[in-house]
Amino acid sequence: MVPAVAHPPRRIAILGYPIIALRLGLMIMLLIICVPLHYLWKLLGLDRMWPRIFLAGVGAIAGLHIRRRGKRVKGALLLSNHISWLDIPALAHAANSAFVAHDGLAQFGLLKWLCTMNETVFIARDRRASVTRQAEDIRAALDHGGTLTLFPEGTTSDGTGLLAFKSSLLGALEPLPAGAVIQPVLLAYEDVPEISWVGDEPGLDNFKRILARFRPIRLNIHFLPPLSGEEVANRKAMTAAAREALRRTQSSKQAVL
Repeated sequence: MVPAVAHPPRRIAILGYPIIALRLGLMIMLLIICVPLHYLWKLLGLDRMWPRIFLAGVGAIAGLHIRRRGKRVKGALLLSNHISWLDIPALAHAANSAFVAHDGLAQFGLLKWLCTMNETVFIARDRRASVTRQAEDIRAALDHGGTLTLFPEGTTSDGTGLLAFKSSLLGALEPLPAGAVIQPVLLAYEDVPEISWVGDEPGLDNFKRILARFRPIRLNIHFLPPLSGEEVANRKAMTAAAREALRRTQSSKQAVL
């Protein structure tokens, strides 16, 4: 998360707790259904669609309403801004995407298990010796027609602007593999101050606060034109071009309409 000035904790209304319990129960039921089917599909060598179905279901249960703008390029590496944990179920649903994540997440058993089922590619920014293997993992995922999403800000923002994009996160893609497509994606929530996870708010508190909402969570996902030419010359060019594309779209009045 991005450091920010401490804010008073936002209280959950009394009626919010039954809604949290209901939604959490539905998510657990969905997980119980999807996990055996995932392993059955894997055993049969079929497409691993059940983790995406689970994530899409989590978003729907949480009240996520998605509107797509632009055209998604199948099999692209998506470079997206990052606002909330809801970004993951949203992009899994809208783009059928797996994710590129820092290998620190792999230290948590349950989280690693869930990430692995969704074909997450783990990268280690501080271990240059593993860059070749990481590049191979990313290229293998893209070669199989899979869509991957990377959050180059490296953390969440408040959604009203963009943080600096870290080009080091794209080190595994330098040079860019032949045929690879880099597509910028902007996530624009209507109630972004109520959705974003920033400052010193604990993750569990943010999760509960989102589940306690009565109103739907409306999200516009803008699939912007893929990068090309000098924009993909190197990792710094890619991150700069992607950030500028997101900035232009975010600053337009159409971003959340």
